[in-house]
Amino acid sequence: MAINNNIIVGLDIGTTKVCAIVGQMAENGKLNILGMGKAPSQGGVSRGMVANVAKAVTAIQSAVEDAIKQSQVQVKTVFVGIAGHHIKSLQHRGTLSRKQWDVEITEDELYKLEVEMENLALSPGLEILHVLPQEYRIDGEEGIKDPVGRVGVRVECNYHIITGETSAAKTIFMAVRRAGLEIADLIVEPVASAAAVLSEPEMEAGVALIDIGGGTTDICIFDDGAIRHTAIIPIGGDRITKDLQEAFGILKDQAEFVKVNYGSCFPTEAMKNEVVVVPGLPGRAPKEISLYAISQVIRARVEDIIQKVDFEIVVSGIRHKLAGGIVLTGGGSSMKDITQLFNYFIGLEVHIGSPGHRLGKAMIDEVRNPMYATSIGLVLKGFELAAKSEAIHLNNEFIVKQESPVSSHGGFLDDVVAEVPQSRQLDIGNTPEARGKNKLGTFVGAWGIIKDLKNWMQDGEDFQE
Repeated sequence: MAINNNIIVGLDIGTTKVCAIVGQMAENGKLNILGMGKAPSQGGVSRGMVANVAKAVTAIQSAVEDAIKQSQVQVKTVFVGIAGHHIKSLQHRGTLSRKQWDVEITEDELYKLEVEMENLALSPGLEILHVLPQEYRIDGEEGIKDPVGRVGVRVECNYHIITGETSAAKTIFMAVRRAGLEIADLIVEPVASAAAVLSEPEMEAGVALIDIGGGTTDICIFDDGAIRHTAIIPIGGDRITKDLQEAFGILKDQAEFVKVNYGSCFPTEAMKNEVVVVPGLPGRAPKEISLYAISQVIRARVEDIIQKVDFEIVVSGIRHKLAGGIVLTGGGSSMKDITQLFNYFIGLEVHIGSPGHRLGKAMIDEVRNPMYATSIGLVLKGFELAAKSEAIHLNNEFIVKQESPVSSHGGFLDDVVAEVPQSRQLDIGNTPEARGKNKLGTFVGAWGIIKDLKNWMQDGEDFQE
């Protein structure tokens, strides 16, 4: 089996952490994770949007450098996620009138119709981030998913258009470029998470993806294989941590520890007899906090999130069509009993979704955690966009030195020859001129390569010593 040598990097600039993932796609469609780096945002991001450029740059550089060190791939261009309460969606219908009814409809014609949607008039300060086709109509015939090869005079398409504030996008570009990188494209984070977590049968049946991150809760609703509604709620797990901090007068790190290790969304009577002891400030006595009180605080905020999620599901107009129920992902989905609370208030089937089914046998098992759904999705959407757009050129390759003669001792290390970058700095090099919105540069790097590279990448499996 041949391998796809293209390498794509996803950069998730989140409220609590910045995560960079280097991925390579195998022929069987599985994603091999070559490296991962993460760093705390340190206040550089607030509610999904870059608030302090300098702090965001530091976090981006730290995360990307760790990814470079682990993957031995020099990162130059990244697909970046964009989130925030400014993300909105709308529906719009485009129409294409054809002169010859007996000539088959081509992909070029559909692409031109999609490009026309990008020129849609919007309020000042907004720009279109995604134009996603839902279904087509040809000469009055409804419900056509793939019109290529059909004939007709009048072609119509319902589009799901996602918009965002221009200023928010420009701030992301500023931070990423100052970190020494170029952006191939911006991808709305709930769309990326859906690509990593949801299966095609789920999207066909109808499903609501809820990604509970640190600063935002992202919503993406599907039906009949197409995206129907997108929204971002500016409340996430970080708000729960702050509630605990304020309620019990403890430090933020302590509140986060208590939430992760002792928190629950369902207070029970048994919890009233259990306490957790939190160290006090210097010179002050430690605090004893009831697990019941902790769970009450957590439940109050999670109920707030659930009410807002339920509102968005109702606004989508397809609540009755969600046979696949709700899929929770993101770091916030790991809270104890959260699926039961969602089911109790919304009444739909709920389960936790992770990106594991899209990955090969990864060297880094950590990335299978739901908290990395967006990061994995950015890489997957990057490959999807690269396959569709001629403006994206992926000339990524590993740099391998000429093999030296094998020692007579014949050890494993004698068979592995790779060039390792001497500098950990993000070396941009010469970027291509006239770089477009969807145009990638070249990743240059090196990785420990076994002689027969194709064999160990076969079937989407990562290398394991």
